[in-house]
Amino acid sequence: MGLAAALLIVLAARGSAAAEGSSVTATTCAVAAGRDASHNTLTCNFGLTPEQLREVTKAAVEGAGSLLDRVEAISRRLGITSSAAQTLLRIVGEQPDVPDERLAEVLTKVATDYMRLKAQVAGLNPDNPTAKALVASAQAEIEAGHLDRGRELLRQATQAQLAAAEAAEQLRDQAQAAVDAQKLGAARSTAAEGDVAQTERKYLEAAELYGQAASYVPSRHLDEHSALVERQAGALYWQGYERGDNDALRKSADLCRTVLAERPRERVPLEWAGTQNNLGLALQRLGERESGPARLEQAVAAYTAVLEEYTRERVPLAWAMTQNNLGNALKALGERESGPGRLEQAVAAYTAALQERTRERVPLDWAQTQMNLGTALQRLGERESGPGRLEQAVAAFTAALEEYTRERVPLDWAMTQNNLGTALFRLGERESGTGRLEQAVAAYTAALQERTRERVPLDWAQTQMNLGLALAVLGERESGPARLEQAVAAYTAALQERTRERVPLDWAMTQNNLGLVLAVLGERESGPGRLEQAVAAYTAALQERTRERVPLDWAQTQMNLGTALQRLGERESGPGRLEQAVAAFDASLSVIAGVWPPEWVADVRARRAKAQAEIFLRQ
Repeated sequence: MGLAAALLIVLAARGSAAAEGSSVTATTCAVAAGRDASHNTLTCNFGLTPEQLREVTKAAVEGAGSLLDRVEAISRRLGITSSAAQTLLRIVGEQPDVPDERLAEVLTKVATDYMRLKAQVAGLNPDNPTAKALVASAQAEIEAGHLDRGRELLRQATQAQLAAAEAAEQLRDQAQAAVDAQKLGAARSTAAEGDVAQTERKYLEAAELYGQAASYVPSRHLDEHSALVERQAGALYWQGYERGDNDALRKSADLCRTVLAERPRERVPLEWAGTQNNLGLALQRLGERESGPARLEQAVAAYTAVLEEYTRERVPLAWAMTQNNLGNALKALGERESGPGRLEQAVAAYTAALQERTRERVPLDWAQTQMNLGTALQRLGERESGPGRLEQAVAAFTAALEEYTRERVPLDWAMTQNNLGTALFRLGERESGTGRLEQAVAAYTAALQERTRERVPLDWAQTQMNLGLALAVLGERESGPARLEQAVAAYTAALQERTRERVPLDWAMTQNNLGLVLAVLGERESGPGRLEQAVAAYTAALQERTRERVPLDWAQTQMNLGTALQRLGERESGPGRLEQAVAAFDASLSVIAGVWPPEWVADVRARRAKAQAEIFLRQ
C-alpha cells in the first residue's frame, strides 16, 4: 500500500487530520483524490445555494419527479448517471441532522464514497463465472444508482465464491491456489459491500463487513488482511467521532494495534507510520472525552513515533499534518495541567507544522493550524501576567480569518470569531480602557450570526455566555446599568440550552456568572430584588457545584453567595442574612485556605469578620 492508503481521512475541522485509504480520481466537482470532504475542505457547491440543494434532496427523498434539471446538472458535474445522482441526493436528504449549509459538504463526501465504491467494484475480477456475472450485474446496478440491488448482488457474489471455495477445499492439496483465489474474491466483494455501507454512513455495518472480509483472506495474504482490518478500524473511528461512540473508538484503537503487529516498521515503515497516526487519532478522541490523561499521553507517544518515519524531508505535508495532530494532543494535556510545559510544546508543534502548511500551498489547513496555535497561545496568555501571548493569539486568530471566511466556511469562521473574542476579552480584563472589551463584544456578536440556536445550540449558548462575560466587565466599568442588563440577558439566553439535565456543570457555571452580574446590579440599586435574584442563582449553582465534585468551584460560589447575603444583611435590621453569610464564608474557607493565594484568603476572612462584627452589634 502507498502512503495515502495508510491513513484514514483529513480531519481539518478544529484539529487532527489523516488521509484515507484507496484513492479516488477527482471528478469535475473537484472531489479530492484519496480524501474525505469535511466542512473545512469543501470543494464543491454543485452550482446551487444551500436552499436549492435542500429542495433537490427533499424531492429525491419523496421520489418526486420535479427539479429534474437540477438533478441532471448535479449528475453532469459528478460524471454519474441521473439515477445515481438521485440516489446520492436521497442518502443525503435522509440524514436529519445535516443543516442546510453542510448539505454540499455531505453530498461531496457521499459522492466521493460512491466514486470509491464504483472503483472498487470495477476492480473485482472473480474467477467464479457465476460470481463474475453477479459482480458485473452489481456494477451496472451501482452505476445506475441502485445501491440496495448492487449490494444484494455483491452479497450473492460472496456466497457464490464462498460456495466455490468450500468445494475447492475438498481438493486442498491439488487446488490451494484456487481456494485462495475464491476467498480473496469473497473478501473483496464483501469489502465492496462494506463500501456501500460506508457510503450510506452506516459505519457499524461497514466495520462488520470489513471484518468479515478480513476473515476470508487466506493466511498467506497478510498485507491484504491488514488493509481490510485498517478499513474496519477507519469505519469504527468515524462511528466514534461522528456519533459519540466511545466503545467504537476503543475498538478502532485495538484494531490499529493489530495492524501494527502485522505490518512492522522494519518491513513497511510508511504504512506503519500511517497506522500509528490513526491510532493516535482514536486515542486522542478518547482522551478528550475522559478525565484522566492516560489516553492523551498515549496519543502523544503515537504521534511522536509517526514523526520518526514521516520526516519533513520525505513527506513534508504528512509531517506537518502529524505535527498539527501532536499539537492538539499536547494542548489537551496542557489545558489540564497547571504548568505551561505542554502548552509550550503544543505551540512549538503548531509552529513547525506551519513551515509546510503554508497559506499558498494548503490555505484551509494553514488557517486550521493558525487557529489551533491561537488557542494554545491564549491558554498560555491566561496564565501569564504580561499581554504578549494574548497579543500573539489575537494575531493568529486574525490570520486564520483570512482563509476561514464566512462565505467559505461559515461555522469555522464563527468559531474563530468566538476564539478571537475570548483572547480580546482576556486582554481587555487587564487594561483600564474598554477598547479591547468592545472588540470582544463585536467578535462574539459576529460569531452569533452563524452560531445560531437552531443550527448549533450548545455552541450558540457558549458564545452567549462569553458575550455575557465581556458585557459584565464593561458594565462594571460604566456607571449606567445598560451593559449589565445586556449581560443578564446573554446569560439567561445561554441557560435555555445549557440546561441542568443536559450539561450540569456548564449550567452551574452560567448560574454562578449570572449571580455575579445580578449582585453588581443589586449593589447599585436601593431595593433588595437583584440581590435576592443573585442569591437564588448562586444557590442553584451549588446544586451541581458540590464540594465532592468540584471543590474549588463550590468554594468560589460559596464565597459569592456569602458576599450577596452580606450585602442584603447590611440593608436589613435582623441578623439572619448576616449569619447565613458567615456560614457561606466558613464553607468557602474550609476549602480555599492553603490553596488560594494568601491575599485572596485574607479577603474572604475580612468579609467574614465584618459580617460577624455586624451581627455582634445587632445583638
